[in-house]
Amino acid sequence: MSENNIKDLTVDITNFVATIEIRRPPHNFFDVELITQIADTYSEMDSRNDVRAIVLCAEGKNFCAGANLGASNVGNAKDSSTGVLSNDLYRQAVRIFRSKKPVVAAVQGAAIGGGLGLAVSADFRVTCPEGRFSANFTKLGFHPGFGLTLTLPSLIGKQRASLMCLTSRRIDGLQATTWGLADLCVPLCDVRLEAQKIAQEIASCAPLAVASTRSTLRIGLADSIAMQTDHELAEQNALRGTKDYKEGIESASQRREPIFQGK
Repeated sequence: MSENNIKDLTVDITNFVATIEIRRPPHNFFDVELITQIADTYSEMDSRNDVRAIVLCAEGKNFCAGANLGASNVGNAKDSSTGVLSNDLYRQAVRIFRSKKPVVAAVQGAAIGGGLGLAVSADFRVTCPEGRFSANFTKLGFHPGFGLTLTLPSLIGKQRASLMCLTSRRIDGLQATTWGLADLCVPLCDVRLEAQKIAQEIASCAPLAVASTRSTLRIGLADSIAMQTDHELAEQNALRGTKDYKEGIESASQRREPIFQGK
């Protein structure tokens, strides 16, 4: 069964597995609109008895290479009355974490910044040696978001998460799998297939038992993400007015090393 009625996503439902494909190739940059579409689609899948597991994948070279720095609605929309970022993006992100169906992310390329946050929101990640994972916020003069300051330490430990976040280091799919950031590393051509195999394995189990067990395993997670993103947003707003943030964004768009001044 196929459904193609969402602007930037396609949905295919086969044998109780919904394959949701992001279609903003080649890099699949995100904004509030895309994250809202994913949250809405997850909500729809939660209501369907013919869906027991989800595969989240993307068309093109990268899974999600982060925010589109040239877009007006990159992430949290700016409130014109206060000059600060509102919480629109993170409210939608919390909806993603509240979804009830298990999700396997097929990460065939880059998962960067908020794109890493989206990948980490899934229950499992399948990647390949070409996969790239980075919480690159400090290279942009910014604070991590999308709940990564909570989810990343829970996956790979505080020390490794601190290394990724404070250095903005990029790791490949092999390293990500060794660290536990990804669950499986396979050849590039097999990433989506292997993700679907895991989802099918989940879908073959008793759906009520799966739902109950997953709910217990993730108990309190969405509420914790809501609190964490509130804090992340406050820190992001504090840094938005700095010269280092302006330099970080400009250097990224110009593809050069930033020169930060601590101002």
